[in-house]
Amino acid sequence: MLLRRARPDDALRVAEVHVRSWQAAYAGLLPADFLDGLDPARRARHYIFGTDRDDVVETVVAEEEDRILGFATVGPTRDLDAPGAGEVFGLYVDPDCWRRGCGSLLMSDARARLAGRGHRGAVLWVLEGNSRAEVFYQADGWAPDGTERDEDIGPGWRAASAAGCAIPTIHEFRMRRRL
Repeated sequence: MLLRRARPDDALRVAEVHVRSWQAAYAGLLPADFLDGLDPARRARHYIFGTDRDDVVETVVAEEEDRILGFATVGPTRDLDAPGAGEVFGLYVDPDCWRRGCGSLLMSDARARLAGRGHRGAVLWVLEGNSRAEVFYQADGWAPDGTERDEDIGPGWRAASAAGCAIPTIHEFRMRRRL
C-alpha cells in the first residue's frame, strides 16, 4: 500500500471512496434517502488537491495497484477554542478495505503531517452514534474533550445529494490528542 498526496485527477476516485464510506458508516445515522442520493461526480467538484500551501488542507490517499483505498485530510483547525491545533478533517476508507490496516496507516501519516506543520495537538469531529469511528480513534490515543456541536451538512455534501432530499443537521462530538 502506497501513501501519496492527492492530485487533482484523483478527485472522482476519492469521491467514490468518500460516498461509499458515508453510505456504509452512516447507515442508520443519517437519512437513507440522503445517503442513497449522494453522487460522487458532484462531490468531486469540492476537493482542493495539488497545493503546497500550509493554510489549505492537505489530502493523502492510500493506493494499491492504481486503486484508491482511502484518504485522510488534515490542516489547521477551524475551531477558535483550539488555537494552534491541527485538525483531521476526514479519514475515510472504502468499506471493502475496512480492517486491513489502511485507516491506521492513514491516521499515522495524518498525525505526522500535522506535527510536521508545527502542531502539538490535534482535534477531529465524530458523528454521534458512529461507534466504529470512536473505537478506532480511541485506540489511536484520541479522547472526547466534552465539546459538541450541531452542524449543517456542508455545501459539498448538499451539492452531492439528489435534488429534493432533506439535508440533515448532524450532531458531532470532538476528540483531541497530543501529537
